[in-house]
Amino acid sequence: MSRIGSAVKNARILVVTNIASDADLVRKLLLAEFENVFVSTEANLAVEDFERRKPDVLILAFNTLGKAKHYYLNLYRSSKLVHTLPHRTLILCRKDEEHLVYELCRQERFDDYALFWPLHHDEPRLLMAVFQALRDLEHTRGTAPLAKMVRQARRIAELEEQLERQICIGQLLAQKASHFMEQAEGEIDAAIGSFSTNLAQGRLGDALGIPNPARVQQGLDQLKAESVGEGFAALNDAVKNIGQWVGEMKQQLAPHLEPVRALKLLADAFRPVVLVVDDDDYERKLFAKIMENEPYDLMFADSGAEALGILSKKRPDLILMDLVMPEINGLEVLRRLKAASEFADIPVMMITGQSEKNVVVESLKAGAVDFVVKPLVREIFLEKVARFLAG
Repeated sequence: MSRIGSAVKNARILVVTNIASDADLVRKLLLAEFENVFVSTEANLAVEDFERRKPDVLILAFNTLGKAKHYYLNLYRSSKLVHTLPHRTLILCRKDEEHLVYELCRQERFDDYALFWPLHHDEPRLLMAVFQALRDLEHTRGTAPLAKMVRQARRIAELEEQLERQICIGQLLAQKASHFMEQAEGEIDAAIGSFSTNLAQGRLGDALGIPNPARVQQGLDQLKAESVGEGFAALNDAVKNIGQWVGEMKQQLAPHLEPVRALKLLADAFRPVVLVVDDDDYERKLFAKIMENEPYDLMFADSGAEALGILSKKRPDLILMDLVMPEINGLEVLRRLKAASEFADIPVMMITGQSEKNVVVESLKAGAVDFVVKPLVREIFLEKVARFLAG
């Protein structure tokens, strides 16, 4: 059995609604293809049912979109497990709400929908939507986060730059060594020549007590020809060989570095995803304005619960988290993220109008990478964002 086939066979599907007969109808349709189909119809047991069943696909079979949205938002407010459990959401909608549901799915608030009410009951579409949800979920589980792959690609590209620098340094050092040896050889040759001239002209023989200057001159000539000349010639050859080896290594590595360059181009084209979490519509628009010309893709959430819902579907590379929000404040959302291994490594920057020391300390203790106080200083803010996204 293929990996996808095994995932479908073992998939857990939870149908939630407030109407028991609707839950039974949907469950019977699903049992034609799937084995583990469960229902949840009691509002006071919604969180308990979800956490006990741990569904791969959550089917919202309410008869109105408002009830489905209320259920899912309450789930993220009340459950500390929902945002750590990878799952896909499927809404069964009415004909008159189809366009609204489509817009919510396009915004990635939910994953997919099937037209189902009233008396539509498109069984093949329902089954296909569940199959697609499971395939997508399995693919996501088997794929490394894109941002991590991009960071690795950039590090590999940096190795090429470092290698190029080291090769250039090696070539430069070889050239300098060759130059210094030529200079040293010339100076030694000049010194021996000067000594020989003075000796031959009789200016040194008596002073140094040399009885046979001609014999000494012969020895100097031999030293110059054999020891000094041959030694420097051997060193020069060695240095030239090193320089040649460095050049050949550069040529040999060139074709192997082409894929690295291609990888770097792909990494440079990657646009990190930044999730802005703020309950104030004006503040969200302000963030969009400040970052409109930056190479980032922005997502927005107007509450902590909505942010947790987004994380179950799409992984941002940086989260800008407002601290003061109703129901679930930014600090509580941060703590939930850091408690979940899937999200613990996502950098979270806390943003608030408060600057009290205890607020800063609590945020940093909970795992925030930084703390920015509103009103934002644009240049400083963007510099911090760029730093955390480059890491």
